[in-house]
Amino acid sequence: MKGAKLFFDCLVKEGVEVMFGYPGGAVIDIFDELDNSPIRFILTRHEQGAAHAADGYARASGKVGVCIATSGPGGTNLVTGIATAYMDSIPMVAFTGQVPTSMIGNDAFQEADIVGITRPITKHNYLVTDVNELPGIIKEAFFLAGTGRCGPVLVDIPKDIQQAQTSMTYPNKAEIPGYSPVYTGHPKQIEQLAKAIKQASRPILYVGGGAVASGAAEELRKLVAKTSIPVTTTLMALGVFPETDPVSLGMLGMHGTKYANYAIMDSDLLIAVGARFDDRITGKISEFAPHAKVAHIDIDPTSLKKNVRVDIPVVGDVRRVLKDLNKIVKPGQIGPWLKQISQWKKKFPLTYESKGDIRPQYVIEQIHKMTGGRAIITTEVGQNQMWAAQFYTYTEPRTFLSSGGLGTMGYGLPAAIGAQVACPDRVVFDIAGDGSIQMNIQELTTAVTNSLPVKVAILNNGYLGMVRQWQELFYKKNYAGTVLVGNPDFVKLAEAYGAGGIRVTEKKEVVPALKKALKYPGPVLIDFRIAPEENVWPMVPAGVSIRQMMSGLA
Repeated sequence: MKGAKLFFDCLVKEGVEVMFGYPGGAVIDIFDELDNSPIRFILTRHEQGAAHAADGYARASGKVGVCIATSGPGGTNLVTGIATAYMDSIPMVAFTGQVPTSMIGNDAFQEADIVGITRPITKHNYLVTDVNELPGIIKEAFFLAGTGRCGPVLVDIPKDIQQAQTSMTYPNKAEIPGYSPVYTGHPKQIEQLAKAIKQASRPILYVGGGAVASGAAEELRKLVAKTSIPVTTTLMALGVFPETDPVSLGMLGMHGTKYANYAIMDSDLLIAVGARFDDRITGKISEFAPHAKVAHIDIDPTSLKKNVRVDIPVVGDVRRVLKDLNKIVKPGQIGPWLKQISQWKKKFPLTYESKGDIRPQYVIEQIHKMTGGRAIITTEVGQNQMWAAQFYTYTEPRTFLSSGGLGTMGYGLPAAIGAQVACPDRVVFDIAGDGSIQMNIQELTTAVTNSLPVKVAILNNGYLGMVRQWQELFYKKNYAGTVLVGNPDFVKLAEAYGAGGIRVTEKKEVVPALKKALKYPGPVLIDFRIAPEENVWPMVPAGVSIRQMMSGLA
């Protein structure tokens, strides 16, 4: 068979059900076989949208997301989405077309060294030079993307490889020399951690996206039920532990809760679970958790001791390690600690000014109320992202999808499309800013043409809000480049794309608008005209301890 047909046979055997992408000359042979394949193809309107949609699909479903683009600019347009997935350890396989092998390196039309370009932002990548190697490479790509510390893998397929004939079949398994992720934690290290928990008087669980990736929510909740250890989560882990639980501290770090940051700083045992101690969490690293013994559970051994000292390292899959820990762990005496945390939670709640203009926090609280807390929330990046993290109460994993590590504007709408494809029976809301939504607003057409009823809530303040907030606080209100003069009429724009459009200018209109949007059978964009200079609080300035939080209204 032709390489292009073999390509689809391999994907079907890998269990791929949907692929996002955009055609072009260097992948035309693959697209010529598309109608003969059972795989659903979602045509996005930009390759970056395809990568983010595959990413959102992966985050919402737990499966490997798949996207495809042509050579040259098609591949380079995938780069931001690939980097986004790489920073957040999201399983994704990106396929690109390439000029014929005989022309590689000759500056042929639409040629780009996409393998070289993406090498720093992929878990691995391949250039296929022999059609007989194609099935083995695809098998390896999916194996690498979805095992160990997950991440994106790129496969570059020249045009002549797609056209070449082969009799090769798909292998049953992938064997990659030197690649053997450790899933089971060392018993001695787990015993040491259990002993530390029993002895600690001020323990805290700091939980990251690795807990979501490994499906560890149930084991995490069992551990807390046995030990009552308070839990704080990163942006990537929201929902893995229910924020309705009394020992939940919400998110920590730069825009985390005061009580989460205070608990970190006063703890005597910090248990990092599938987290990587990034700078938005630690603040000034030399002053981070100064009194704590540090335990770190992670499947990636290179993450241990990378940013902070670690006293008890445990290499392994988070779910398996917690399962083994739960068999032997015994609670310590932490009554006074829980009382202290309860006092902090009462004294320093998340709050905002409720009078005057529409407040974005109120909008998000009403989205939570109207959806019963059951929606999948995607976000763009900036203030909208932080408000969505703070004021929508998450109780399930894989219900908050956001670009954490790379901070990619334009992520939310295509990710919402991917999530809606993965979870057709769930309400999917993209909480966006008026700046970031315009990065990939063309994907409204993708939602409309595929009957994907995603809802978009634009928190429209007329600024690039997070940068403006920094300019206000640290640059003497020099709003250089952050005033969004000339924003479009978002309602008319939504309608032009075939979606519903609603404008909200008064607080009393918020709830009726959300009711209308949720009843509308297709995609809807709601333009909420919020208080222009509303800030995100609390906030930890750059270069200081996370104890030194700016409080806003406090």
